[in-house]
Amino acid sequence: MKNLISFDFDHTIIDDNSDTWVAKCSDKMLPDWLENSCRRGFWTEYMGRVFSYLGDQGIGAAEMETIMTSIPYTPGMIELLTFIADHKDSFDCIIISDSNVVFIDWILKAANLQGAIDKVFSNPAVFDNRGYLTVQCFHSHDCIECPVNLCKRKVLEDFLNHSKQQGLQYSKIIYVGDGRNDLCPLKCLKENDIAMPRKGYALDKLVSRICEHSLCLKPFVKVWSSGSEILFHLKQLYKTCIKEACTFRVNCVLLPTSFTSPFACSFPVGVFSDYLKYSITPWDIW
Repeated sequence: MKNLISFDFDHTIIDDNSDTWVAKCSDKMLPDWLENSCRRGFWTEYMGRVFSYLGDQGIGAAEMETIMTSIPYTPGMIELLTFIADHKDSFDCIIISDSNVVFIDWILKAANLQGAIDKVFSNPAVFDNRGYLTVQCFHSHDCIECPVNLCKRKVLEDFLNHSKQQGLQYSKIIYVGDGRNDLCPLKCLKENDIAMPRKGYALDKLVSRICEHSLCLKPFVKVWSSGSEILFHLKQLYKTCIKEACTFRVNCVLLPTSFTSPFACSFPVGVFSDYLKYSITPWDIW
């Protein structure tokens, strides 16, 4: 069975906030009236006004893309996503982000990493006929804990339900994030899953506070500081998957030939017996 890795984007895959980074497109600071217009829980609405302001300054798609593709990746994250892209037989990967699809697409393509990601769930964004970037809320929801435009738990649950309807169930879910809005999706994870908050960031502090009050989340919690640490754990998980798959195949081979399971002939029995002559372990066979 495959594993699912779900990433946040800002301060997780990239080492900054894409929405605040875009302000670098302008030679001037954002005006106070604009910055003061931001209301808690209505960030996407605020970013719509920011994009409109930048458009008024004559900043178009080309200038914006140049700035956005200069945003740094979190250390080790390029190597991590490259590993995932090279092992799609074992890992599906999605992004659930409160950024927008245009920024995410630009940044992934600039590093040639779009092949690692199976699906991006983020706020829809397009350039209108004036050349202004416009953004919309991802969806509506009833969660009182999340911003009005995006509940990551609902996105994750909907994705898992859709996958199940397609006949796909994941062996393990790994959720990687940093922010307050990454706490809600952790609540739908199970004991076999892994929650990975970034060390020192808001999610890490929230999870620690929950555990201090003996209200620990169901998934195993593993804090990370760089993509290299996550990569280490994925490699260990990959090795486990390989061993489990090989054990399954070996067990199928050793079934009586009269057994009617369709898996009984995964390997020709005669071939497997030749391996045994040379005392090769099941892992070597794989």
